[in-house]
Amino acid sequence: MKVGGLFCHIVITQALFPNLFTKVPHEVITLAMAEQTSLFLPLNTYNMPSFEVKYISDLRTEMTHLQSGTVVITDAPVDNQGKGEAFSPTDLVSSALCSCMLTIMGITAREHKFSIDGANARVTKMMASDPRRIAEVVIEIDFPDFPYSIKHKKIIEHISKTCPVAFSLHPELKQTIQLNFKNSIAE
Repeated sequence: MKVGGLFCHIVITQALFPNLFTKVPHEVITLAMAEQTSLFLPLNTYNMPSFEVKYISDLRTEMTHLQSGTVVITDAPVDNQGKGEAFSPTDLVSSALCSCMLTIMGITAREHKFSIDGANARVTKMMASDPRRIAEVVIEIDFPDFPYSIKHKKIIEHISKTCPVAFSLHPELKQTIQLNFKNSIAE
């Protein structure tokens, strides 16, 4: 079934839903149920694949971001039988934590009329074994020469602990964050 340019494949037991699909505008599928009730399932990017990942060979993958077509290659690290010629999957997790922090900081800075443009970060990933996993991610962020107020700093510090990736990682993964400000003003 094609709805609003998106394809949806739905398998439903005919006995449970005798009056199937009614096309409605705004990319919504209506499933008419036996008792005249309806279930609305919005078709949006959350319901569709976001990425495609191919195993190339020799511990290398190719990931494609479907919306933009951007391609990222991963290699297993040298200490885990790989070539280490590209980001490893655990490198991406660690750098995604930092990228997420900076992105949410940028959104919040824009909303509060200050800037983090030019902020630069270094990410250090420490692995553990039995099982092999990321034990700690250390992120050090240097902020540009901007007169950050105490309020700005508190906002930035809060975000460094509450971005979506930070909340998505296992609670035993230690997240060590250092925020370095070149300039600040008193309030």
